[in-house]
Amino acid sequence: MNAIKIAIAGMVLFFSLTLVTFANEITATDYSKPQHWLSLPSSVEKEVDIFYLYPTVFQKNDENESNICNIDNYSMLKYSKLARVFQASAFETVGNIYAPYYRQADAAYTLSLPLAEQEKVIGGIPTSDVVAAFDYYIKNYNEGRPFILAGHSQGSNVLLYLLSEYMKENPEVYNQMIAAYVIGYSVTPEYLASNPHLKFAEGPNDTGVIVSYNTEATKIEGQNPVLLSGAFAINPISWSRGEELATAEESLGSIEMDKNGKMVTLTKYADAQVDLDRGAVICSTVDVETLSPGNKVFPRGVYHRYDYLFYYYNIRENAANRTEKFLKNKSKML
Repeated sequence: MNAIKIAIAGMVLFFSLTLVTFANEITATDYSKPQHWLSLPSSVEKEVDIFYLYPTVFQKNDENESNICNIDNYSMLKYSKLARVFQASAFETVGNIYAPYYRQADAAYTLSLPLAEQEKVIGGIPTSDVVAAFDYYIKNYNEGRPFILAGHSQGSNVLLYLLSEYMKENPEVYNQMIAAYVIGYSVTPEYLASNPHLKFAEGPNDTGVIVSYNTEATKIEGQNPVLLSGAFAINPISWSRGEELATAEESLGSIEMDKNGKMVTLTKYADAQVDLDRGAVICSTVDVETLSPGNKVFPRGVYHRYDYLFYYYNIRENAANRTEKFLKNKSKML
């Protein structure tokens, strides 16, 4: 009888542990369904792909709402389309754009947490979705083409998990990567030390690298929640790591949204200068009071929402340049 009781107890413990394991597992979104993609090319016309992740476009309406949105959240579906127009379009002359919808965390909630807790949130459901989407893209859409990773804000944060985990486990896929534009979040020395297979860009021409910066005014009032200590930054006009100023006259052009929601090009608008101490790109030629008076997430002087807009055409030109260099190097190896 004792042996039977022990066996039954062992079975109960086994099933209890199994249930706990299943409860802790995250079921990723099914990316075989086209409705779970923000962008899928109707035809593949270019020899390079862009895999794009939009910034935080989900915001909780009240305290009782979940901190992570559903994949069919109305505001996420709506505003991710706007992000695609004003960010991912910078790459559309270079490659075919693939962009999954992914379940996002509320930014105000997440950025209020200690960094270790932020990592648990972003490294959970958002990353689970994106890894599943990227894996599906590689296995079903990519067909061996070189690709660029591009993101902003929360999208860039998730890209860092994709780079550290998926690329480490799939070096043959990493070898197809032209560059990763991890804009609007921080790449730190600690991150690169933990991921020796990754490297940060040194100039305008290198490939297989991470490109990152966060844009601020000459002075900010408070702490930029996406700018981590020791963050690397590259100048998005000159593509230099040094502190020399790239003037607004040197810029290829910025964009803004007019009152009708249309894209308007601005010339000689935004300058750029890397501040090595702050780990940020400083823009001194725009009106901080108009563009960044401060809100509940970002203090006055943080140009987070303008990271792409200020340097839109320089990003486009640089993506084309890195792509050209990558394809030339690839042809030499054949």
